[in-house]
Amino acid sequence: MATVPARVDVAARENQVLRELVTIYHHLTGLALQSADLQTVAALLADRIASLVGVVSPTLDVLAAAGPGRTPAEAAAGLQQLVASRRLGPVLGSLAQTRRALRLPGPDDGPSLVAAPVLVGDDILAYLLTLDRPRAEAGEDVSLLVTEHGATICGVVMSRERVVAAAAGRVRDGLVEGLLLGQARDPEELQGWARHLGYDGSHAHRVISIALDEDSPDGGQARRVCDSLAHFVARRAPDAIVSVRENEMVVVAREREALADARRPGPHPTKSAPRHRDFVGTPGPVPLAAACLAHAERLFPRAALTIGVGGTCRDALEVAGAYAQARRTVGTLRRLGRRGQVAAFEDLGIHRLLLQVPDLEELRSFAREVLGALNDHEARHRSGLARTLAVYLRENGSLQRAARELHVHPNTVTYRLNRVEDITGLDLDRYQDRLMAQVALEILEALEER
Repeated sequence: MATVPARVDVAARENQVLRELVTIYHHLTGLALQSADLQTVAALLADRIASLVGVVSPTLDVLAAAGPGRTPAEAAAGLQQLVASRRLGPVLGSLAQTRRALRLPGPDDGPSLVAAPVLVGDDILAYLLTLDRPRAEAGEDVSLLVTEHGATICGVVMSRERVVAAAAGRVRDGLVEGLLLGQARDPEELQGWARHLGYDGSHAHRVISIALDEDSPDGGQARRVCDSLAHFVARRAPDAIVSVRENEMVVVAREREALADARRPGPHPTKSAPRHRDFVGTPGPVPLAAACLAHAERLFPRAALTIGVGGTCRDALEVAGAYAQARRTVGTLRRLGRRGQVAAFEDLGIHRLLLQVPDLEELRSFAREVLGALNDHEARHRSGLARTLAVYLRENGSLQRAARELHVHPNTVTYRLNRVEDITGLDLDRYQDRLMAQVALEILEALEER
C-alpha cells in the first residue's frame, strides 16, 4: 500500500501534467485565432513535447515538420524516413474510418507514433503525427489528447487556407477568363491582367484547350481529372498559367528554345503528339499536351479527352485569338470523329477551313462529284490509281518525284494519270481541275472515306 508521501508525489505529477496539457491547449487555441500556418503549429507542438512532429497528406507527402534542434528540412527528412519505415499507409486508412487518434507502438521498445486525422468538415485533408517518447510523469492518454487537439487546430488552419485559396482562385480564374476571351475595357487593362498572372510577353506562348467529352465521367470525377492534370502541369511546366473551367482545362504555356528544327508539321493530327521541335528543359506546349493525354489515360481510363493547341502568341492581346484556335482545333477533331487525340491548329491544314462548312454532307457530296467514279473503280479493281493521283498532286505535279515515291517508272505514272482523267473526266493540265481533285482528296482524308 502506497504511503501518504508517495500518493502526494503521484498527485503532484498528475497536476503538473494537467497544467502542461492546459498550457499546450491554450497555445494551440491561440494559434487558431492568428494567421498561423501548419509549420507554426508543428513547431509549437515539437517545442512543448520535445519530440518530432509533422503533418502529412493522405498520400504521405510531408506538409510541415519540426523537431528539437532540427531545421524544418531536417525534420521533414526525418519524418519521411519514419513514415517509410513504419509503413503507415494501411494504418492511416483505418484512421479514415475511426477518425480518432491512434497510438502505434515503436519497434524494440522504441518511441511510439501517435497519429490523428486532420478533419475539415467530412474530409480528411491530412494527418498529424507525433513521436511519443515515454515520460514517467505523463500517461499515454496525454499524448493522444495533445495530438488530437493539435489535429483539430491543423483542421482550422487548413480550413482557413482552403477558403483563402478558393477566394484567390476565383479572382485568378476571373483574370484568366478575361485574358482568354479578351474582355478588358482597353489594352492597358488586359496587359495588367497578364502581368498579374505572370504572363511574360517577351516569350512566345501557346494556349492548350483540354476538353472533357460529353461521355466522360460525372461532374465529380471530371473535377478530379482536371485537378490531377493541373498538378501534373504544375510539375512539368511550373511557369504555365492553368485555369480549370467547366468540362475544360486551359493551359497557357511558354514555347521552349528549339534545339533543332524538325520537319514542318503535316496536315493530319495523330493520336500522339505531332512531330514538332525538340526543346530545352521543360516540354513545349505540344509535347506537354501529349503528356497530359497520356497522364489522363493512365490514371482515368474512362475519361475521354480531346486536346487542341492554338497558334503562337506573344502579346497579351493575342492570347484570345490563340485560345479561339485551340477551341476550333478541339471542335474540328470532334467533327472528324477523332476524339481522344491531340492536334495543333497548324496541323489541321486546309481541314480547319473545310470543316467550317455547317453540313458535312455537302463536303461528301462535292468529293463524290469529283472522285466518286474513281473510288468506285478502286473498290472493284484496286489498281492504285487514287494513290497515284494523291502522290502526283502532293509532289506538285512532278512525274519523276511521284515515280520515285511509288517505286514505278515515270511512264507508269503517266499511264495511270491518263486513266484517272478517263474515269473522272478531269483534265489534270488545268489548274482548276487539279485544285478540285486536291480538295476532294483532302475531304476524303479528313472524313476517312478514301
